[in-house]
Amino acid sequence: MHDSMHPEWTVAEGLTPWPEAFAAMEARAAAIHDGTACEQIWLLEHPPLYTAGTSADPAELLDPRFPVYAAGRGGRYTYHGPGQRVGYVMLNLANRGRDVRRLVHALEGWVIDALANLGVAAWRAEGRVGIWTDDNGAEAKIGAIGVRVRRWVCFHGFSINVSPDLSHFAGIVPCGLPEFPVTSLARLGIDAGMADLDSALQRNFGRFLTIVNGD
Repeated sequence: MHDSMHPEWTVAEGLTPWPEAFAAMEARAAAIHDGTACEQIWLLEHPPLYTAGTSADPAELLDPRFPVYAAGRGGRYTYHGPGQRVGYVMLNLANRGRDVRRLVHALEGWVIDALANLGVAAWRAEGRVGIWTDDNGAEAKIGAIGVRVRRWVCFHGFSINVSPDLSHFAGIVPCGLPEFPVTSLARLGIDAGMADLDSALQRNFGRFLTIVNGD
């Protein structure tokens, strides 16, 4: 049904400053809406920083040891930094069913499927946005989801903890859930790097698009 719609895949080298990424993402989303650019999946890493979603509670910023940026996406505070794969997903939902809930559900499923390829059983949790897994008997967050939709173009996306410094999360209450720890592929003993995760994401992308499209 949407065979002609192949989003461009971009994998950034090194660390991309957040303001630069945000400006580029906003410009791309506007161009997608105007029909002057194709859709894009942009995989990158950021230097250490915190972003505040539209529901962020200032009390949950415990120690602003890194720069803090207002992200404009849904959700609360989150951390980005080296060793974490961030995926910015810019799609024109006007051509894909205009269903934001389905988009979020599909994003979660995409991350879960990619993690399964790497040997990690992950899941959604009722009432809690994000991607969860078992870390030594405790339920822990391994991925975050946060999207914004403007004029039916979505942007922002997901983050997956590959091998970040988990102590950096201590400056915030991650996603407003103090009772749940965060984890990573490295902490779980999974010997997989960014390239392995990127391959798994690419392998499961077709299924993700099928779900987004409602096909």
